[in-house]
Amino acid sequence: MKRMRDTPDRDRPREKLAARGPQALTDAELIALLLGRGTKRRDVWQVASDVERYLGSAGAGPSYDALLAIDGVGSAKACEIMACFELGRRYLGDDGVSGHRITCPADVLPLVAEWRDKKQEYFFCITLNGAGEVIERRTVTVGILNQSLVHPREVFAEAITDRAASVILVHNHPSGTLEPSTQDISITRQLVEAGSILGIRVLDHVIVTKKGYVSLKELGHL
Repeated sequence: MKRMRDTPDRDRPREKLAARGPQALTDAELIALLLGRGTKRRDVWQVASDVERYLGSAGAGPSYDALLAIDGVGSAKACEIMACFELGRRYLGDDGVSGHRITCPADVLPLVAEWRDKKQEYFFCITLNGAGEVIERRTVTVGILNQSLVHPREVFAEAITDRAASVILVHNHPSGTLEPSTQDISITRQLVEAGSILGIRVLDHVIVTKKGYVSLKELGHL
């Protein structure tokens, strides 16, 4: 594992956050930023990795004693981590969208459930942070899906504002068919290219209907 002092300045958590915002950081980077430094025996990246692994299995929230048991985490850091979790709990409301973690195409379905059987096509852009968690879900267009209506400018404008690390595209097929059209594939490739230039990855394009979904990434179109 690369040590913090061997990490280029632009890739260090503090500099990265200042330049791109906290949404651009991975969980490990956020933890490393919170820890500040490691110990004589363990680099901060090693400690952050252990803390991340623990937090992933902590369920409802971190335990002071469990954090203290991690090599490199002292009383002060354990308290700071727990304080961060408590502040987040107090100040951040659950809107059913923000913070939702996307790990597979099926995770997208709850975010667009009410639009799956609409009689018009809705095109959505879901922005995600560096941890793969949803920042926002926005409707880009309503109506007939074509290249003139789905332009990279409209898709990525809010993603840039969100300082998103990646996006997932979603649209419904009122016809009920899950077969992607030639136009669907063409638009997807156009948006992937645009995202590459902007440094915002298009992770997937999911087509949904009342009865199911299909991932263009799983079909090999991304």
